[in-house]
Amino acid sequence: MTGPMQKKLLAGLFWVLLANLLVKPFWILGIEVEVQNAVGNAAYGFYYALFSFSYIFNILLDLGITNFNTRNIAQHPQLIGKHLSGILCIKLCLLALYLVVTFTVGLLMGYGSDEFRLLALLTLCQFLNSLILYLRSNFEGLLLFRWDSLFSVFDRLLMIVICGFLLWGSTGHCLLPAGSFTIYHFVYAQLAAYGLTALLAFAVIARKAHFRRLRWDWRFFLVILRRSAPFALLVLLMASYNRIDPILLRRLASDAEAGVYAGAFRLLDALTMVAYLVSVPLLPVFSRICRDNASTHRHPNVSTLSDTVRLVFWPMMLFAVAAAVLCALFAEPLMQWRYHELYTLYVPVFRVVIFGFIPISLTYIFGTLLTAGGYLRQLNIFAATSLVLNVVVNLLLIPRLGAVGSAWASLTAQSFMALAQFVLAVRFFRLPRATFRLPRFSDFQHLLTLLTAKEG
Repeated sequence: MTGPMQKKLLAGLFWVLLANLLVKPFWILGIEVEVQNAVGNAAYGFYYALFSFSYIFNILLDLGITNFNTRNIAQHPQLIGKHLSGILCIKLCLLALYLVVTFTVGLLMGYGSDEFRLLALLTLCQFLNSLILYLRSNFEGLLLFRWDSLFSVFDRLLMIVICGFLLWGSTGHCLLPAGSFTIYHFVYAQLAAYGLTALLAFAVIARKAHFRRLRWDWRFFLVILRRSAPFALLVLLMASYNRIDPILLRRLASDAEAGVYAGAFRLLDALTMVAYLVSVPLLPVFSRICRDNASTHRHPNVSTLSDTVRLVFWPMMLFAVAAAVLCALFAEPLMQWRYHELYTLYVPVFRVVIFGFIPISLTYIFGTLLTAGGYLRQLNIFAATSLVLNVVVNLLLIPRLGAVGSAWASLTAQSFMALAQFVLAVRFFRLPRATFRLPRFSDFQHLLTLLTAKEG
């Protein structure tokens, strides 16, 4: 990878991180916390378990198409117009499949009218969110990171405005009667924000792709599904071992325990956003490195790849370790700050689950590299093993430890996945030891040169 491509990566990281760090922490630690405080742990645990349930089957709305599209458009940008038309038709068909499977499994799990009422709204939210992610994958594949940055936070900005007015109003008083804010107001706000964001993102990308109309093509449908199937399985397995904890807690313990886990998990969710955002520009950049070497049937240039990995590895690892340790040390004041008199319920769960940020950060770097390199079969084996490990540890620990047991199960599964991906990436891409040595002052000088140099 040349200097200009490294500059694109750094510029992408800058814009994506800037936009999201200005908006999403306030959403997660401000609005979501206030919603949970307003509706109570039981109601929020009820919502969070159903949200996790709908999220697991979210893969049926995508079947790996988004990750496949990012990688494919990065390597073949001239295909964007054809893919946009065909894939939008596929997404509408997948919505029907998603609804049938989600509600069928809900019936088999014994869900009643209360569960299905909320689940119906959450499935629509999941569809719109999936549509936004697909539309953003086109910006990412074209390396249009400023547009991607805008639409990565636009929905949350709208939700903050809507929920803020419902909770506090323009003069510091709730627009709803005292105590009348329910979890449904929260879901309706999400539905409205996702809908408007999807419309605007489609308008922008349709103009850039010279989109004219939807065209259904069975051959295109089958080709896309066949090529994206390994991505679909990977997303399903990773979503399962990441989101199954509150579902098992609700089944084996209570809604309140699921609510406590959700509250303790929230700060980890906010920190995970940083690792995820780093991976957003990494996937198209890694994909282009692999494409540039495809014609020679050789591994990507080791020096190029090593420099790129090193560019993000140490900053991400130093941040992850420091954040996890500091959060664990200051767990009590952090939980008291957000959850007031009930904070003691969250502290023991938070002190365990927060260390998951370290393996999660590794996963977003090396999992992205392996995805770009096409090592989907190995990733799926690791993800399936992680899911089994998570379920087994949950079944053993939830009856005795409740939400704390789920925290240990999550940390165990995340650690296994990160270690397996790290070992595989080093072996398959032949990354030298220099990739993982501590950065020196000259490295920071090199980064500064890249950021200030003109592309040529």
